[in-house]
Amino acid sequence: MNGRFIDNLPRVYGLYTGGFIVFIGLMAVLEQMGVSADTLGILFVAFTIAIYAGIGWLSRTMQVGAYYVAGREVPALYNGMATAADWMSGASFVAMAGGVYFGGYGYLAFIVGWTGGYVLVNSLLAPYLRKFGCYTVPDFIGTRYGGNTARLLAVIVLVVASFTYVTAQINATGTIAARALQISFEVGVWFGLLGILLCSMLGGMRAVTWTQVAQYIVLIIAYLVPVFWMSNAQDFGLIPQFSYGGAVERIGELEAAAGVGQLMPSESFVGLRTLTTPHAAASGGVFASWQFVTLVMVLMCGTASLPHILMRYFTTPSVRDARRSVVYSLFFIFLLYFTAPALATFTKLQIMDPNLATGIIGKSIADVQSLEWIQKWSNVGFLAISDSNGNGLLEINEFFMRGDIVVLATPEIAGLPYVISGLVAAGGMAAAMSTADGLLLAIANALSHDLYYKIIDPEADTRTRLIVARILLLIIGAGGALVASLQLSSILGAVAWAFSFACSGLFFPLVLGVWWKRANRQGAIAGMAIGFLAGSYYLYHVRFAGGTPLLGLDHLRFGIVGMAASLVAMIGVSLATEEPDAEIQAMVDAIRIPGGETVLDQTH
Repeated sequence: MNGRFIDNLPRVYGLYTGGFIVFIGLMAVLEQMGVSADTLGILFVAFTIAIYAGIGWLSRTMQVGAYYVAGREVPALYNGMATAADWMSGASFVAMAGGVYFGGYGYLAFIVGWTGGYVLVNSLLAPYLRKFGCYTVPDFIGTRYGGNTARLLAVIVLVVASFTYVTAQINATGTIAARALQISFEVGVWFGLLGILLCSMLGGMRAVTWTQVAQYIVLIIAYLVPVFWMSNAQDFGLIPQFSYGGAVERIGELEAAAGVGQLMPSESFVGLRTLTTPHAAASGGVFASWQFVTLVMVLMCGTASLPHILMRYFTTPSVRDARRSVVYSLFFIFLLYFTAPALATFTKLQIMDPNLATGIIGKSIADVQSLEWIQKWSNVGFLAISDSNGNGLLEINEFFMRGDIVVLATPEIAGLPYVISGLVAAGGMAAAMSTADGLLLAIANALSHDLYYKIIDPEADTRTRLIVARILLLIIGAGGALVASLQLSSILGAVAWAFSFACSGLFFPLVLGVWWKRANRQGAIAGMAIGFLAGSYYLYHVRFAGGTPLLGLDHLRFGIVGMAASLVAMIGVSLATEEPDAEIQAMVDAIRIPGGETVLDQTH
């Protein structure tokens, strides 16, 4: 190919997509030739990781601008794809449909909140941060408000939020690796970490960007294929996102027959949430609506505060491209999120409907335990069956499956070809790796640029800065894998905590930093410190100290408390202290003007 890589992007990724489809076809041929499912899973995961590692190697760089912001030359369309991959983490791919499977209607708050957050990103932050011209989120905070204290606090909040988030992604890679390679989860997380580091170590943001575009292509194909297959196989319609209503109605009939939504007199324990939560029923009352809305608010504001997402908009050539890339990323995210409820519904129907060959509820426990997919997921500790009443038949409260495996197990549950299982495993790995790449890079970049270079050693040369960034990637990644191996929280739970940490400490300092000239250093410091501490204390109070949630704000919603404290502290302290100098106020005015040059010198 002639010309620069940037100029050949359509051809490069066109060939990549075609090659991946050919690879899927080859795997299908191997399946017909008798190659085992385990082998196909290993080939899918190994092949895709090898591709990502190759992209990472080819994108290696020792240029600061390329390492931190990909040279600010990523076209809007491809930045939208990379952002979508960065965003659609293990929580989106692996855990979200599982949440809808078990929790039903209430878990739609995750879909609404995460999607709606991009409205805030587009309208409040992305174009203006790109106009500012910073490398990292703490870079904006430190320069906008001045002084090292504000920058350091931003780094602390970023590290806590991003580290919490990255442990969830490594958890997802461990789950996938454990099943695909038939190894323990504790070993799987380290395997997943190796793949993540191969993509990001040498090329920084440049390598992560082009890897994430490739990962998005894999994950969206992997997510859509099983849903379309199940929908058409069961005659629910050609486009499942619009036609799965019949499946929802059938599940409702089966749940009524099984007594879902009420406890049986013979029950000594609640069992699965499906016992008390009908699939399509909205929780009643004002209190439940309040909980739904507050979770949506936390996820929306958390989306607009997450550093690894905001960093993506620093890579575009212009402010206009930053705004356009938000629109593209929203579309690419929508493709998956609009499909997740359909996937959860079809999978649940496959298990519950006795008229389907795949149905297991009501069948002999001995027959169910002989199924290959039951045995394999049981062997790695993600599924269990307990004949609590001793009648030898599997009832709905006797089947225990982690929500994190619903998507990964769907092809096997539905009796699809083994090649689809391998494809889904590769897609889940791509989703988790792409987000983990971005998160680890956000942490390492903040520590190397904002802590080491801006505070500790401002005279450090380029080579030293990049070496420090790479060492930090290794250390932080290893720490994340260690914490993930402990399985302290579910994937969705850890992600919700990360969003609450981010919005508690960063949302208002970022938003008011763009939209309120009167916001000053003292106010920003107070907002970050008080918001983060208030949110963190509330989390400890309701999750670990046995405290009663205030107004139904449980541990998934502690960001509401943190944001309220942050807003009050920031406005109050800013008004009580001197206003920023004229230079800072002029800079804020310049940020909000769409056109023109970036505010910061690119060599900063």
